[in-house]
Amino acid sequence: MDEEIINKSFRHAAAFGKRIEYYVIGLMLKEGLDVFLPMVDDDAIDAVIKKPDGSFVEIQIKARSKHVKFGNGGLFAALKHEYRKNYWFVFYSESMDTIWILSSSEFIKEARQNKSGINIGKRSLKLNGVNSKIEKEHVLPQFQRYVAIDFSRIFNENPDII
Repeated sequence: MDEEIINKSFRHAAAFGKRIEYYVIGLMLKEGLDVFLPMVDDDAIDAVIKKPDGSFVEIQIKARSKHVKFGNGGLFAALKHEYRKNYWFVFYSESMDTIWILSSSEFIKEARQNKSGINIGKRSLKLNGVNSKIEKEHVLPQFQRYVAIDFSRIFNENPDII
């Protein structure tokens, strides 16, 4: 395979997460949220939202491409996370065109923590199931409550009182 094609493909895949971060942040801005972006992403904070009461919450955006293996559109694996105050996860599946919003404590409650292997201590969350007869992914019923059509949870709720 041509080296230029390989590099372009890698760069395309590597930039996917950043493109989706900006896509989600754009949706937040369209809804009128006050969004601040850190210059460096070394603390798992992709955005900071200022709420109407003047408080701030931190946002981590995670995304899955439409090019992932069928059945993994809502799989978010090997995430290092311990409880954080004022912290929200925004998960986006491109193949399912679905956004889920979970607080730090909800994520910890719902995710599975790896007990062994190279990802020991990291957490995984599979938000989707599959109907293989019609080759379609769907939101698992227990995670339907986290599906977001807007960002009102972030704007109106306290992630620490859930």
